[in-house]
Amino acid sequence: MSKKIHIQRYSGTALIPFIPELARLRIEVFRDFPYLYDGTLDYEKKYLQTYINNPASVIVLALDGEKVVGASTALPMRDETPELKQPFLDNGYDINDVFYCSESVLDKNYRGLGIGVRFFEEREAHAADLGGFKHITFCCVERPADHPRRPADYVPLDAFWNKRGYYKHPELRTQYMWKDLDDEEETAKPMTFWLQHER
Repeated sequence: MSKKIHIQRYSGTALIPFIPELARLRIEVFRDFPYLYDGTLDYEKKYLQTYINNPASVIVLALDGEKVVGASTALPMRDETPELKQPFLDNGYDINDVFYCSESVLDKNYRGLGIGVRFFEEREAHAADLGGFKHITFCCVERPADHPRRPADYVPLDAFWNKRGYYKHPELRTQYMWKDLDDEEETAKPMTFWLQHER
């Protein structure tokens, strides 16, 4: 990884100065396949307020000087939305045992430098610092193989996630609403959880 990239964990009000840049970066990265998210700055700033308000949350920032080039978010599953909690409740998990890694976004120009690995390491370290978690999880959108916006050279991150110790759990599924780039309205997207083996 380049020596000029600084990786740092932030929580609570320490995030406030970075919110505008974080919102911009999230919109930029999530426009790409597979999310195809047509986001707005106002929505993103409101969404990120969740992390400012929650002292148990974390955002791991990748900074090139003062520029935010990547970010990765996480918080205890008990503090997440009902859509995310319900699959775990339905499958007999204790929500208090689960730590949720929300999203990672990274500027295209900084990929392949090991930053993605650091994002997982820092979020896992934050979960360990909080203590009491048996499971760490994240979820990703499911898109059909013949989706018209799927790039010909698209490679899913499954192998990377497996190497980090995370495995797909098809029984843990939910849906989330957002507006795709080609759509006029929000539609439900199927999301599947990946789970790290019990810690």
